[in-house]
Amino acid sequence: NPFPAHCCNTPTRWHWLFLKESLNIVVCEATMTSSMRSLLSDHSRYVESFRLFLENSTEHQCMLEFIEKMLPGIISGICAGKSAINILSVGGGAGEIDLQILAKVQEKYPGVIIHNDVIEPSTEQITNYKERVAKTSNLENIKFTWHKETALEYESRTKTSGYTRKWGFIHMIQMLYYVKDVSATICFFHSLLEPGAKLLIIVVSGTSGWARLWKKYGLHLPLNDLCLYISSVDVEEVLDAAGLKYQSYDLPSNMD
Repeated sequence: NPFPAHCCNTPTRWHWLFLKESLNIVVCEATMTSSMRSLLSDHSRYVESFRLFLENSTEHQCMLEFIEKMLPGIISGICAGKSAINILSVGGGAGEIDLQILAKVQEKYPGVIIHNDVIEPSTEQITNYKERVAKTSNLENIKFTWHKETALEYESRTKTSGYTRKWGFIHMIQMLYYVKDVSATICFFHSLLEPGAKLLIIVVSGTSGWARLWKKYGLHLPLNDLCLYISSVDVEEVLDAAGLKYQSYDLPSNMD
């Protein structure tokens, strides 16, 4: 099964969306409450399950191929002669993909100072991220700042403070499943883009096996505030409704 990437402009199919700054159907029926628990109710087990998933799938490989081949062109222009670039990672996890993205930014803009802020609610993941940074060379021009909070908490803190920091590049990789309001989340972070900046969203493709599974058996899966069964179709509907310009890419990925 593949991913999408939206690169407002985002498929497994994973879907990437990159956002450039620049029929409503309701069906109601009786449902039964699922007796299954979401993996997110046990974070350590979730992290371990996700690690096993990565070992038996090509999810990260397809993302790395996208970063290698497509990202340089996508981030072209985000610096615009500036001496520093502000990058915001929303749900950065343990940093595996983040560091690959940063390497491409360094390659595209050698010598430019990079301020890389990470929004991540898991203490365990932040620790793993910091350890990965400590073991990685050639990061001298990157300043890392970690925020132990959810995307909603970051939004609330930003609005309360009255200070809105702008960003040259924002990426939201496989994290929109864990917000209560997908539309509001996308629109808020899009509002933080500088002129010419990009927002990258990666979610499961609407044509993938995952999406078909969710559509057919979603009523039997755990339903709570921890996880939404969304795909690139839902994200594109949000983008279209908001009138945002984007490019979409489908990336093939498989799982054993």
